[in-house]
Amino acid sequence: MTTQAQLGDKTFTLERFPLDQKNRSLQAWDSADEYLINYVNEHHPDCRSLLILNDSFGALACSFNLLTVCSVNDSYISHQAVAYNLQINKLSTAQFSQIDSLSALPEDIDLVLIKIPRNVGFLQFQLSELSEILAPGTPVIAAGKTKEIHNSTIKSFEQFIGETKTSLAVKKSRLILSTAKGGYKAADFPITWPLEGTEFNITNHANVFSRDSLDIGARFFFNYLPETKKETSIIDLGCGNGVVGVMALARCPKASVTFVDESYMAVESARLNVEQNMPEQFDNCQFIENDCLTDFDQDSVDMVLCNPPFHQAQAVTDHIAWQMFKQAKETLKQGGELRIIGNRHLDYHDKLNRMFGNCKLLGSNKKFVVLSATKNY
Repeated sequence: MTTQAQLGDKTFTLERFPLDQKNRSLQAWDSADEYLINYVNEHHPDCRSLLILNDSFGALACSFNLLTVCSVNDSYISHQAVAYNLQINKLSTAQFSQIDSLSALPEDIDLVLIKIPRNVGFLQFQLSELSEILAPGTPVIAAGKTKEIHNSTIKSFEQFIGETKTSLAVKKSRLILSTAKGGYKAADFPITWPLEGTEFNITNHANVFSRDSLDIGARFFFNYLPETKKETSIIDLGCGNGVVGVMALARCPKASVTFVDESYMAVESARLNVEQNMPEQFDNCQFIENDCLTDFDQDSVDMVLCNPPFHQAQAVTDHIAWQMFKQAKETLKQGGELRIIGNRHLDYHDKLNRMFGNCKLLGSNKKFVVLSATKNY
C-alpha cells in the first residue's frame, strides 16, 4: 500500500508506527482526516493558532504545519509517529508542540480539531478540559467515521462545549461542528472503585480500559499470577491501570515491578494505584510510557506479564501482540517466563510456540486462555 497521502492540496509521506512492525494493509490517515482538512481550508482560511486532539499519526499536524499547532495525544506511539512524519516530510517544528493528555491545554486558540476517540469517557474528559480554557465563540470541529458518531456523541459536545450540529457524510465520515459557549463543565474523572476480594481501591483516568470495574480478563488472570518470597523482576506490559502488577506485588513482596504502557493516562493510573495501595513497595517500581519494550535492556528481567491488545487506534490488528512477544523474549533472562492472557480465538498458543519453541497452557475457560512460554535460547 502506498504511503503517499493527498490531503487538501498537499501530498505527504505518512507512516504508521512502530516502523519495524508495519502492517501494509493499514494506512496512516483516513477519510475523516481528509474531510476535516478540506473543511478547515474552505471555512477557516484565516486560522493562525490550532489545537489538535488525537491526531494518531500526524496527518493533521503535517497538513497545518504553517500554523501554530499544539498536538495533544494520550498515546506515546502517536507522539513518536507525529514527530517522525513531520521529519520525513521535512516540515518545520518551530511553531509545533506536543503535550500528553494530562498536561494543561494552551489557552490562546483560534480553532480546535478533534479526531473522535474510541473511548466515550476519554472524549468527555477532553471536552471538559476544553470547556475550561476556550473563549466563547471558539469553533470546535470533530471528525470520525459515521458509524462511530452516535446521538450520545452529539450530546457530549452540547453538554461540554455548546451549540452543535453535524455535517453530511462524505466517504463514510462525518464532522461535528460545535461552538464554545464558555464556562467550565467538569467530567467525572478520574474514577476510583474497590478491587473485589482485596482492601485495594483502584483509580482510573479516563482513557484506561475497563475504567470503572475489574475487567473479566484480569479477574481470570489473577488465578495464575506468580507467588514467591524470592527477589524477582517483573514487567507488567501493557499495564493499563496496573491492577495485574499491583496484585503481583501483593503476592511477591520482594519483587521489583516495571509498569509499561503506551498510554500516558494508563501509566499515571498505575503509578497512583501503587502509591495509594502499596506505598511501602513504591520505590521498587518503575512507570514507563513506551512502545512495548523498545530499547529495554536485553536479558534483564525474570518475568513479563501481559494481556496483549488487538487494536491500534481504530484498526484491529495482531502486530502489537507479535511485537510484545518478540520484545519480551529479548528482554527476558535465560530461563525467564512470558505469561499472558488472551481470548481463545486469537491463537496465541501457536505464536508463542513459533517464537519460544514452547508454550504451556496454565488455565482456560470459555473465553480466555492463560499461557506460559520460557526463554530457553
